[in-house]
Amino acid sequence: MQVGSLRVRLLLRQAQSLKDKRQVVRSILEKLRNSFMVAATEVESQDDHKVVVLGIAAVADEVEAVQKVLEQVKNALRGHPVAEFVSAESEVLSPMF
Repeated sequence: MQVGSLRVRLLLRQAQSLKDKRQVVRSILEKLRNSFMVAATEVESQDDHKVVVLGIAAVADEVEAVQKVLEQVKNALRGHPVAEFVSAESEVLSPMF
């Protein structure tokens, strides 16, 4: 089993309130979960209406499969019409049992 994590920072230039931000974040999280079968949540900057930091996790049998899913997630977020992609950090771990 291979576990991959991705931390993504996005910027919402047009958000005027936390309500605006929540609407965009909910939409992004739902789309990521449904399209890529990943676990995803907001992990930082919950009180800043312009900044979104998401934590995303993927699990697969092969390292390459995890890397591919995380790359697809990054590409999808880079193309988001409202949220501006700022940065991403990823890591793949092989847990030992």
